[in-house]
Amino acid sequence: MHKNEQYLLKIKKSLIIINSIFPNEEWIYVEPFIYVAKSRMIEKSNELKKWERELSQARLLVNLSCVIFFLPEKKNDKKGKVYVDTIIDGEIVELKTVAGNRNTLGTAFEQGFKQGRALMKEFPEIQSHSVYIRLLSDHTIGSVKAKIAGELKNWHDNGFFICFFEKSSELHTWSYDELRMLINTDKKSPDSDKTEPGSAGRDSEVR
Repeated sequence: MHKNEQYLLKIKKSLIIINSIFPNEEWIYVEPFIYVAKSRMIEKSNELKKWERELSQARLLVNLSCVIFFLPEKKNDKKGKVYVDTIIDGEIVELKTVAGNRNTLGTAFEQGFKQGRALMKEFPEIQSHSVYIRLLSDHTIGSVKAKIAGELKNWHDNGFFICFFEKSSELHTWSYDELRMLINTDKKSPDSDKTEPGSAGRDSEVR
């Protein structure tokens, strides 16, 4: 399939979901393959630093031929933000940036996962939701997989965990089913019990 045809297909898949859950929203073209809900543009001007961080995450994915729609933000006074950030290539995806130890990673994933579930619960036509984490800390792939597998063990949702390892500039994607299978095996990942370099006593940050 020609590259332009691939992009058009991804846009079409995204618009099917978007028109179903946000039928009255207007979409603003920001830069190639990145679109933002008009109502979110207000948030952008109020939280410029946050927006720049999200946009940098999106650009990493655009470089991998993704098409990204930033969704309207919905907030709850008690729970904070309750919707995911984006639809990417027709998939509901929450974006996170993480610096800190494995517990911080687990907390960030859990937050993103629950935001995806909230949208899926409100709109039953959505069948899956995913979490993308830009990982600034120096964690091994095996350690990250083991941690996320543990977070997923009591959930049966469909979707993907996407992780960009900043230190190595590597992007990895695993389905939730793949990660849950790690919990069901007798063998542990050789990295799962190791202390991560610099994780002890490090200040943690989720963005």
